[in-house]
Order: sequence, then C-alpha cells, then structure tokens
Amino acid sequence: MAPAPTESALGVCPQGTETAIRLPSPPPQPQTLIMNKQKRTEIFTRLRAENPAPTTELNYGNPYQLLVAVALSAQSTDVGVNKATKALFRKVKTPQAMLKLGEEGLKDYIKTIGLYNTKAKNVIAAAQILVEQHKSKVPDQREALEALPGVGRKTANVILNTAFGQPTIAVDTHIFRVSNRTGIAPGKNVNEVERKLLKFIPDEFKQDAHHWLILHGRYTCIARTPRCGSCIIEDLCEYRQKTEN
Repeated sequence: MAPAPTESALGVCPQGTETAIRLPSPPPQPQTLIMNKQKRTEIFTRLRAENPAPTTELNYGNPYQLLVAVALSAQSTDVGVNKATKALFRKVKTPQAMLKLGEEGLKDYIKTIGLYNTKAKNVIAAAQILVEQHKSKVPDQREALEALPGVGRKTANVILNTAFGQPTIAVDTHIFRVSNRTGIAPGKNVNEVERKLLKFIPDEFKQDAHHWLILHGRYTCIARTPRCGSCIIEDLCEYRQKTEN
C-alpha cells in the first residue's frame, strides 16, 4: 500500500514552516493620475484663493479700447501692447476718434508691435463697421464681434468675458499648455480644449477661469521649464516630468 501523500506533496506547508515558501511579489504598478471633478474643483479653489479678482494685463479704459488692445495683442506680448497703447489711448477712446486718426496715424503709435501694418488696417476697418452698424458701440454678441476685421473666436471670447462678464474662455498658447499639462482639459487643438474647459470647469469658476489659467501659464507653468516647485496645484497636476524649481 502506497504511503499517504504528505502536506508538502499536496502543496501545503508543514506546520511551523509557513515562511519557507513565498509567492513572488507582483510587479510595482505605475502611479495612476486621474483628473476628475473633485481635483478640478480643488485646483480652481486654490487659484481663486491666491487671486480672488483676476483680470487681463492689457491696459484699457472702455470696451472699445479693450477691443483694440486685444486685436493688437495677437502674436505680441501684453507688455509690448501696453507700451504702444499708452499714448494711443490718451488720444483715441472711441471708434470715431480712431477713424479721425486714420490708418497711417495709427501706425505711428503701434509700429513697435508685430504685424502692425495688417493690424492697423483691421482696426480702422473695424472702427468703420462699429460706427456704421453698431452706433459706435462694441457688440456683446459673438457673431457680431467675429464679423469685425481682425477679430476671431479668441478675441471675441476675451471681449465677451472681460468687457461683458460672460463665462467664455479664450484659449491662447498659455491656456492650451496648462490645460494639457495638468490634465484639466486635454485636447489636440484650441477648439477641443475650449469645449472641454467649458464642460469640465465647475460653473462657479467659469467667469474667471480664463484669467487664472493664462496667468498660471504665463508665470508658473511656463513653456520650457515649468516651475513645479512653486506651483500651488502641483500635487493635483498630471504632468509627469515635474521640476523642483
């Protein structure tokens, strides 16, 4: 008669030898960072706490001057635009005054700004339309704004948000970068990012989200080397190549 199989033969450790056989440890799993509503809420809560009343860094005195400043800022810095408009806006406060100044006169003020010839032509043409079709007022409807020469969706969003208090988000290079790096609203193009921002950002933050994101991208989440070490949302950000500076 064959002897009965031992506990060891059955795959059971004999009493007192439980530590003799160890199963291999599972391989370490990569850290999973998942953006969600809770994280987005916390991100904007912190941005709001740091800057409760954000606004554009462009200098202006009324909606028309804001329209001109934003149109001039395309492919230019706000600092450069402000230098050019400082003297211009002392002289020009309305579309009528801009038409009186004329295209060549405008160029004298903005010639330090990139693409100033094209921008001057568009600003004068837009002033003409405002006088003829809008009683010299800047319209607060997207379609009317985008019908103005030199005004695209991004410029229209800035005007609607900053001048008229509408919860629009103008996606520029800074906001595009921050949205993708952090995972707040990743997208392959500015329109996709804009749609996701409007979808995912809680309503209470939408009015100021544009300003918070652009300022964060301009001073903290900068293009070449983000300043993760001084970022107030670093622990909520999905960017995997974080820096210590």
